[in-house]
Amino acid sequence: MSYIDEIAAAIARRIPPALVPEGDTGSLFRIYAVLALAKGPRVVLEDVHDAWAAWMSAQNPEHQSLKPLAELAPDVQQSDLPYLDAIRSVAQEHKLGR
Repeated sequence: MSYIDEIAAAIARRIPPALVPEGDTGSLFRIYAVLALAKGPRVVLEDVHDAWAAWMSAQNPEHQSLKPLAELAPDVQQSDLPYLDAIRSVAQEHKLGR
């Protein structure tokens, strides 16, 4: 297992299974791992949404939430919070970020 996959798995373990999207989410969590490495605990909600949008663009290019975070309803924006918390938690635990 690569260091990216180890970080991705650590992030994924912090997400309740009911909140994980259907399908192959390996690449999604790898993108989140890159966020943890690049930004560490400084990652923000917009970063998480942009990472999800990059992943979702390949999964379902017509998804209704494929727009900038600020254009989404507040409740939809909040759906990224568990991922933000997980990324920050892993980044802090592993002392990641530049």
